[in-house]
Parts: sequence; structure tokens; C-alpha cells
Amino acid sequence: MATHDPDLRKELDATLQTRKELGPEYESELLESFLEKLDANVDRRVRRQLAEQQIQVARGTLPPRSAGHGREFWERFGVAAFSLVLAIPLSTVAAVHTGLPGLLVTWAGIVGVNAVHGVVRWPAPRARTDRRDGAD
Repeated sequence: MATHDPDLRKELDATLQTRKELGPEYESELLESFLEKLDANVDRRVRRQLAEQQIQVARGTLPPRSAGHGREFWERFGVAAFSLVLAIPLSTVAAVHTGLPGLLVTWAGIVGVNAVHGVVRWPAPRARTDRRDGAD
């Protein structure tokens, strides 16, 4: 299970409370502000993870990336682009049916999926070998 950032949770609670006090006319500004803070939080975590990986590579405890990193870039780019395309209808459905809380959960999920995909080192797919054991 993922650990939750208590500061981010406080920000979400404050945003929701402010929305209750100010009403729906300020919803888009509040949402934009929260998403900026969420984005900054994800950026900070990704930078920290990359720095840790660079330290491990420098120490020799983590092998450097292979020459096939160009393919990895396009895979990550594809996931990011696909999630942003899906974000439009998901955001619409969430906003219409559940309002700001649903929209926040939707975007937290979108950012989370992209953050995990961007940080986790996925194993390279193994070459498929079809072996026949003799008779057809």
C-alpha cells in the first residue's frame, strides 16, 4: 500500500472546506490550485527518486540504463499521452456526477498512474522462445 503525504492530505481537506465555504463558483480556481500542489508534490518525489538512482549508479549498486532507453522513452510518452486523452472524458463524468471530490480523485488517479509508471523500473520483456518437445 502506498504511503500518503500528510501535507497533501491537509491541502485536500483545506481545499474541500474552502469550496464548501465559498461555493461552486470558485471550484475551478480551487481545483487548479490543488492540482498545482499535487503536481509539485509528484515532481519532488520523482526528482528525489531519480537522485537516489543516480547515487546508486555512481556507487555501482545499480547498473546504468541500457542502450535501449529510447524505446523506454516512447513507452512512457505513450502512457502519458494516452492517460491525458482519457482524462478528458473521465474528468467530465467525475465532475458531472460527483463534483469536485470526484474530479480530485480522478486527477489524483491519473497523476498517480503516470508517477508510478515514470518512477518504477519495469523489467525488460524477455524474448519469447517457442520450444517443441519433439513430435508434432
